[in-house]
Amino acid sequence: MSYSETVKDHLAHPRNAGELADADAVAELTNPACGDRLRLMLRIRDGRIAAARFLAYGCPPTLACGSALTSMLVGITPAEAALITRQQLIHTLDGLPARKNHAAALAIETLHAALLSHTAGVNGAQT
Repeated sequence: MSYSETVKDHLAHPRNAGELADADAVAELTNPACGDRLRLMLRIRDGRIAAARFLAYGCPPTLACGSALTSMLVGITPAEAALITRQQLIHTLDGLPARKNHAAALAIETLHAALLSHTAGVNGAQT
C-alpha cells in the first residue's frame, strides 16, 4: 500500500501523541468493522483549543490521522473545529488510499464526540 510522504512523516514523527493532563474534552471511539481505536483529548482555554493529544491503536492511517488532526486543532475555537471534515483531514495528509478513508472518518467522529463532551461539561457546570 502506498502512502503519501505527508502520511509517512506523521507515522515516523507523530505530533501530539500521548495523554493530556487537565483535558477539558475527551472521547474514545472504536471502528467496529476493523477494530481501530482513537482517543482524543483537548484542553480548551479562553474559547480556543490550547492543546490536543491523541492515542491511536490500529492501522497506520489511524495514527497519521490522529497526528494530523491534533495539529489542525491547536489555536482554533471548538466551533471552528466542529467544521473540519473528513475530506479536509485527508487533504491535509495529501491523500489516503480509498480503503483507508475509514481512519479519517474515525478521527472526525472522535473529534465531534470530544467536542460534545466539552459542551456537556460546560452546560452541566452552568446549571
